[in-house]
Amino acid sequence: MFNIGFQELIIIAIIALLIVGPKKLPELAKNLGKSFGELKRAADGITDDFKQTLKEDEIKEDEGLKNSLLNKKSDNYETGTEEDKNGKEPQS
Repeated sequence: MFNIGFQELIIIAIIALLIVGPKKLPELAKNLGKSFGELKRAADGITDDFKQTLKEDEIKEDEGLKNSLLNKKSDNYETGTEEDKNGKEPQS
């Protein structure tokens, strides 16, 4: 995720242990875990909302395209030639 190796992780843990102390380190880790969990849930919620909005827009776009095609077909029928109306060439 952050491209941190095992050695770097141990160094970070030792520094945190020295700064925070052994008594407060588990509490700090617990709070960090909760914070990252809440952040991930919030990001997932935003992503889901964005995907839902895109899906609704695609549905509206498809319906609009379908309606416009149906309107063009009915317009051609109303203003079309005998060939368009009957599906055959006009007889003379």
